[in-house]
Amino acid sequence: MESIITSQAADVTKLERTGAHSHIRGLGLDDKLESRAVSQGMVGQIRARKAAGVIVKVIKQGKISGRAILIAGAPGTGKTAIAMAMSQEIGDVPFTSIAASEVFSLEMSKTECLTQAFRRSIGVRIKEETEIIEGEVVEIQIDRSLTGVGPKTGKLTLKTTDMETIYDLGQKMIGSLTKEKVMAGDVIQIDKATGRITRLGRSFTRARDFDATGPDVKFVQCPDGELQTRKEVVHTVSLHEIDVINSRQQGFLALFSGDTGEIKPEVRDQINQKIAEWCEEGKAEIVPGVLFIDEIHMLDMECFSFLNRALEDSMAPVVIMASNRGMTRIRGTNYQSPHGVPIDFLDRLLIISTQAYSEDEIKQILKIRCDEEEVEMTDDAMDVLTKAAVETSLRYGIHLISTSHMVARKRQAPKVDVVDIKRVYSLFLDESRSVQYMTEYQGEFLFNEIPSSHGDERMAVDQTTG
Repeated sequence: MESIITSQAADVTKLERTGAHSHIRGLGLDDKLESRAVSQGMVGQIRARKAAGVIVKVIKQGKISGRAILIAGAPGTGKTAIAMAMSQEIGDVPFTSIAASEVFSLEMSKTECLTQAFRRSIGVRIKEETEIIEGEVVEIQIDRSLTGVGPKTGKLTLKTTDMETIYDLGQKMIGSLTKEKVMAGDVIQIDKATGRITRLGRSFTRARDFDATGPDVKFVQCPDGELQTRKEVVHTVSLHEIDVINSRQQGFLALFSGDTGEIKPEVRDQINQKIAEWCEEGKAEIVPGVLFIDEIHMLDMECFSFLNRALEDSMAPVVIMASNRGMTRIRGTNYQSPHGVPIDFLDRLLIISTQAYSEDEIKQILKIRCDEEEVEMTDDAMDVLTKAAVETSLRYGIHLISTSHMVARKRQAPKVDVVDIKRVYSLFLDESRSVQYMTEYQGEFLFNEIPSSHGDERMAVDQTTG
């Protein structure tokens, strides 16, 4: 019985959500920005990754803002993967990702939605100095009244390697110490302004107090120097968060309730003016981040006009866009343009193109996805899956991994074999077989607008991306 419970617990801990790009860890570049063939979950796209690496390096140095980059390529060539890899490489710089269709919301105007996305992508590092008391707890004395009624009082003895001091404690501080479970031998930090107590760990000198300690116990050195010091604390927030806090009655709680709505331009102007003053005084620093807009061809002329103007602002982030369209109509007009983007806006963009994956690269990507989804597959099955992905699409091949794994588990096989791949291939249609099926049986569906023909004529299916 005990073994059954243990196995069930082990299975539960393994339940994890695997996303489409959860295997991406970075761009896979070396120190000279040269692309490795396979690294950090990225495969192929050598030139595109190198170009993205150059952009990331310049963003980290804080030397560019208000620039726009377009990642253009056919479907399934890794455009979003490159954008996700860039977000992993950038680190603590704000990164916001939206789909262009999100702009067309009933709750707010298109320009307001884009403005909020822009301001989410601009960070403000606010610096403030605070006085802290940091030392090792020598002794805690708490005095309670004999009747049990009345306030508690006490004394706290702290020391560093150079000095030792006794502090009188009030009821609030006693409650904080009790809540944090502070005891003699702990190294603590007290914020004088707020009274907040933080346990930094346990002193190395008390390492032998107990025969065994839990894995969460951290040992630290006893602080040296003065007990009371001044420390510079840096808070990083986005401009949008500051906008919401200052435009709603409930303040920062509006961030959790989702009650952002439209924000008045006057509020933003006042915030921009205040932050400009802080920057001049050295209290704050603007950190231009990155805004990623997927499916950029879904935007209309109003949005592109707004982006043209917004990119010229002094506090504009780096905007990365992705599109899988060729020559197509600009939304809301009858004019055709490359990628569905107006020519004047296209002139502002640095364009990174992605190429179709080779068969070996597709096989390598499928292997990485198998490792990510913890699926074991035989070599023959991997060859068949790669062939199917080459003939159909990479996304279709990735979808077959988890479904074939379920079929293999059904027949209690330790690994996915060729028979499992063939089984799911027959169960689930790819795009081309689905179109063929619709062409053959179109007359049996409701609301068929194209008449079926019984001769040699066949329905022309528009498969262009335009």
